[in-house]
Amino acid sequence: MKKLLLSVAAVLAFGLVSAQDSDGGFKVGIHVGIPMGDAGDLYSANYGADIAYMFPVADSFLLGATTGYSFYSGKEYDLGGVTVKQNGAFIPVAAAAQYSLDTNWFIGADLGYAVYSGDGDGNGGMYYQPKVGFQTETMQFYAGYKGISVEGGSVSSVGVGAAYKF
Repeated sequence: MKKLLLSVAAVLAFGLVSAQDSDGGFKVGIHVGIPMGDAGDLYSANYGADIAYMFPVADSFLLGATTGYSFYSGKEYDLGGVTVKQNGAFIPVAAAAQYSLDTNWFIGADLGYAVYSGDGDGNGGMYYQPKVGFQTETMQFYAGYKGISVEGGSVSSVGVGAAYKF
C-alpha cells in the first residue's frame, strides 16, 4: 500500500512539474443530482463540492486526481410513531480522465474509491462517474451518472455540475 501511495504521489508531482498546457491545472466545482435505484428509495437529493487537478498527457487528453464531498439528503420515514431520517455522505478519492472532442465539448470519467462519511454505520465502495460536458477557457459544465458500489447494493445519482478552472 505504501508503494502504491508513493507511486500516485510521484505521478501527481510529475504532472505538477510538467503541466505546460492551459487545459491542465486545478478545477473546483459543485454538483447536484437526483438519486436513482436503491438510493432513490432512501435519499431525496444529492449535492456537494469537488476539486481536481488535471495535467495533459497527449493532445486533447488529460489525466489527474479528484476528491470532494457528496451529500445524500435522507428521506423521512415513520416507523411506528418514530420518524427516522438517515443522511448519507461520501468522500471520493479517484483518478480522473478527460478527452476533449473539440474546443468546447468533452467526455470524462472518474474511477476510484468513495469513503463513507454519513450518519450511522456505512460502508464505502468503488466509485465511478462517467460524464459529458461543455467547457470554456475558465468554466466547465457537465452531466453525469455517479455510482458507488456498496455492500448489498449501490448508491447512484444522475446529475449536473459546474467547475471553475484555474
